[in-house]
Amino acid sequence: MNFQEKFVRNVRLYFREVGEKWLEELPTLLEYCEGKWGLTMKNPYELSINYVAPAIRSDGSEVVVKIGLPGVEFNYEHDALIMLDSSGVVRLIDADRDHGVLILEKVSPGTMLAELEKEDKVCQIASEVMKGLITPASEGMNLPSTKDREAELALICKDHPNQFGPFLTQTLKRALAVFTYMNKTMVDPKLLHGDFHHYNVLSNGHESWIAIDPKGLIGEVEYDLIQFLMNCLPKDGVFEVIESRVEKFTKELDLDLHRLLLWGYAHSVLSSVWTVDEKTGDYNKVFSQCPAIFEKLYQKEFQHTIVDFLEKRVP
Repeated sequence: MNFQEKFVRNVRLYFREVGEKWLEELPTLLEYCEGKWGLTMKNPYELSINYVAPAIRSDGSEVVVKIGLPGVEFNYEHDALIMLDSSGVVRLIDADRDHGVLILEKVSPGTMLAELEKEDKVCQIASEVMKGLITPASEGMNLPSTKDREAELALICKDHPNQFGPFLTQTLKRALAVFTYMNKTMVDPKLLHGDFHHYNVLSNGHESWIAIDPKGLIGEVEYDLIQFLMNCLPKDGVFEVIESRVEKFTKELDLDLHRLLLWGYAHSVLSSVWTVDEKTGDYNKVFSQCPAIFEKLYQKEFQHTIVDFLEKRVP
């Protein structure tokens, strides 16, 4: 099969030899899905690191088949789909954990929130979807948390003592200090989507919108909005757009502005280094401008810097 070039490249980049083997087995997996669920597979959507395609069931109804590498991350997504409030997330029909397969309802018409142009409307829709997603966290949820994100950044700092991608180690360590402070002072963790942004919110008809592709994460609602703030930014006026989004989300969702901006700084550093290709040195230059913007917003709102805050408040 001739898979999309970007899809193949991403799988090889993120999963190395394991991904290469999975790509070789993917045609057989597609046949397995057709046989197990009585499906006729259609051409895939634009792919990232999972194979996602519509399919027709024997009764004529439509579903979406999502196939990923079996393992911990797949299991987290499967569990998140079950545990998140059903009013906010796409419905899971069936799954095969051993083969990394999810059978999902087909969201129709499926317009991505990224396709809308009016910022006010986009933020309003995103706020309403987020309200439907918010789910209390419980001790029995076997999912990663923002403490795991902190540990991931700590390892990056250790492995790159001078610089990684666009950031000097000083910036990485500052973001790590913010992660540590925020995790220590968290009081109301929730079950989060874990990858909430414009491309993971689809129209479900009649002015209804729904989230797809949850990663499953335990943390604060403020944290879950940072990836959204960093996506679909214009070439010019980025600071003003992020500032406007922060203002709207803070009001609509009754957020803690102080914690939102601190999470913004910490996560935008981590999210940026996730995009670094160590072979070529390339990275997402849109994401990498965001930490400085969150720093500037923080200073504008609170009349002191994040560095000042860390020196005074963090033991």
